[in-house]
Amino acid sequence: MSHLKQPLVLSAQCNNVASPLFATTAAAAARSQHRQQGSSASRRLRSHRISCAPADEAAGGGVSTSVTPKEWPLTVTAIVTAQAPNSVYVSRGFDDIQDLFGKTLLLELVSSELDPRTGRERETVKGFAHMTPTDGTYEAKMTVPASFGPVGAVLMENEHHREMFIKDMKLITGGDESTATTFDVSSWVHSKFDDPEPRVFFTLRSYLPSETPPGIEALRKKELATLRGDGQGERKFHERVYDYDTYNDLGDPDRNIDHKRPVLGSKEYPYPRRCRTGRPMTRLDPATEKRSSQVYVPRDEQFSDVKGRTFSATTLRSGLHAILPALAPLLNNSQSFSHFPAIDALYSDGIPLPVDGAASLNVIKDVIPRVVQMIGDTTEHVLRFEVPHMLERDRFSWFTDEEFARQTLAGLNPICIRLLTEFPIVSKLDPAVYGPPESALTREVLEKMMNGVMTVDGALESKRLFMLDYHDVFLPYVHKVRELPERTLYGSRTVFFLTDEGTLMPLAIELARPQSPTKPQWKRAFTSGNDATESWLWKLAKAHVLTHDTGYHQLVSHWLRTHACVEPYIIATNRQLSRMHPVYRLLHPHFRYTMEINALAREALINADGIIEDAFWPGKYSIELSSVVYGATWQFNTEALPEDLVSRGLAMRREDGDELVLTIKDYPYANDGLLIWNSIKQWGYDYVNVYYRSDEDVIGDEELQAWWEEVRTKGHADKKDEPWWPVCDSKDNLVQILSVIMWVTSGHHAAVNFGQYHYAGYFPNRPTVVRKNIPVEENQDDEMKKFMAKPEEVLLQSLPSQMQAIKVMATLDILS
Repeated sequence: MSHLKQPLVLSAQCNNVASPLFATTAAAAARSQHRQQGSSASRRLRSHRISCAPADEAAGGGVSTSVTPKEWPLTVTAIVTAQAPNSVYVSRGFDDIQDLFGKTLLLELVSSELDPRTGRERETVKGFAHMTPTDGTYEAKMTVPASFGPVGAVLMENEHHREMFIKDMKLITGGDESTATTFDVSSWVHSKFDDPEPRVFFTLRSYLPSETPPGIEALRKKELATLRGDGQGERKFHERVYDYDTYNDLGDPDRNIDHKRPVLGSKEYPYPRRCRTGRPMTRLDPATEKRSSQVYVPRDEQFSDVKGRTFSATTLRSGLHAILPALAPLLNNSQSFSHFPAIDALYSDGIPLPVDGAASLNVIKDVIPRVVQMIGDTTEHVLRFEVPHMLERDRFSWFTDEEFARQTLAGLNPICIRLLTEFPIVSKLDPAVYGPPESALTREVLEKMMNGVMTVDGALESKRLFMLDYHDVFLPYVHKVRELPERTLYGSRTVFFLTDEGTLMPLAIELARPQSPTKPQWKRAFTSGNDATESWLWKLAKAHVLTHDTGYHQLVSHWLRTHACVEPYIIATNRQLSRMHPVYRLLHPHFRYTMEINALAREALINADGIIEDAFWPGKYSIELSSVVYGATWQFNTEALPEDLVSRGLAMRREDGDELVLTIKDYPYANDGLLIWNSIKQWGYDYVNVYYRSDEDVIGDEELQAWWEEVRTKGHADKKDEPWWPVCDSKDNLVQILSVIMWVTSGHHAAVNFGQYHYAGYFPNRPTVVRKNIPVEENQDDEMKKFMAKPEEVLLQSLPSQMQAIKVMATLDILS
């Protein structure tokens, strides 16, 4: 494994006998594990190498003479692999000339050992790397004193005027490839003209802080200080500074006062912290940070060249802004689809694109090339979306109660259903504000739909009733959302019954509107009745529930829990854990690209008047709503899959406390997720045991303790005093902490992200907005007559408009 690789060890020859001039791998390992034993071993090794006497003299025969060994300098070749420049810039010519003179990268080898004469760091060995005939490869040859010791780090200064992406670096001794030590760089190295401070790269070997070789202890601390920054000024593109700030950059009041948004990350609106950019504040609102065309993220958090080609910042930043005006002439922003075949045509016939609109066509082809297709041998093009997989199997599956229930367990948002444990169902909201707390889902309603199979009490006792509950969380926003154009909202509850076959069946849906100064509270239970009217009302009620679930999925299950809540882990990891720290190397792959995606989301998706606000039902309250949920429900400990399942009543622990028993046996998210969780935790357990011998080692790891303290008190500062935070005081607790972070960024994120187009690409299955109240709410004659005459038309008019639907489908196509 790369994290166990040993430092570069060089040796010279004395009388044809290889003499280790640096600490050997065995000694280095012993020193890192047992400091005292390592020191004595190191002394023994040094005593061997200072003598070059013949063997018989050394054994005691003849006169022993002390000989001062002669140092034989060693040649070390550094081979650096860089990404070839892919653009032309003003100073490119100067850089090419610099390459010709062999002065592209200035390298400095840093010894792991201190100079025994001074007790200070040894003098570094410098050399320029020059371009080789192999494109993107640079080479340097350096003469190193034999007593230099193991190379613990390499300093690199980029002599170009433009940054360079360095893939890796190898150090080879005396031309022997078997001695090669690889530095996995994978990093942008800034130009010295942007910052004269060189970059530092450590070997692949991991060290706890207390075991850091003395020659690079100061470098380890200095690098962390650089990454923390000083919290001052606006961050520059090339920098790698990680710091915290509140979500105060979603609004843009200077452009439009209606785009002012509350600051998230306060007592009123608790929220995780994001990366600080240091931009100045707006003129009209000193609490809001100015927006910019590109949001700062530390340089190495930005997309690599490969990732950038498939999911580029440009695509989201300019593409989504450009595609909507290009599509506008083809669609009516408020017009609904006239019939379901018109929706199906998006995947078969497509939307004809204007032949004379070359600019618009190019924009659309650049942004969503998969959906722009040429008609036969003509020059005409159509906008035709790929058929989602779920629709390929059965065009009408989304319409059935069975699929509605199945997706609650195995669809895009399988993490919200809960076991119903108390009856009657009662709201916890203030009845003086919202009206009577009793639910419309009464005993009579549920038992009627169970067809006498069992009573509510019997179903509760046998754990057969489950609920999707969006009542209390959404009810306070009902009147606010209804003030927005072409949007409506209810609080909702959906109760399911676990059948003898082990599948879920929806029993009833409750839609509720809170009381207001002018109207009383309204609520009603809907069931799948036998007559056509009840059947269509049931379909409308399901559409509302699906809309609630879609909004909650995107804002909470996906954005909040796997993106916003993860960013503090990334910031703290880079600020407090050295690149040499084993925990940093364990977590780093799980964090890749998250900060860049989050920045792009703040720029084009969750910002004021962005994609989410425009196309999803909460509108301008979208991210505010995620703050309310964060404050009310988010806990680090229940982000662990087993604890999440137990807290929702979907699993119980056996008496031994370890093994889980699922309440619903056929629950794919849990069935598959627990396999992944167990593998992650076993990997974390094995990994931690390599580096920590005891709980005391965990407690004594100063970097680790600073990291976990910062996650809690800075990254999630609004929840820092909650009692459920685990204490990082043992190996077991550390394994659990790391497992939670790795699970959320892998299994959890995969479950709520990668199926987006599969399930939501056909928008009636996952509508992002419902635009009309259910007709029976007011019982107005004209609305009821229209519904009774053409219920399908009422459903279509309630679903997203053409523009809203196309916008969401295009976004999902890009994200997927």
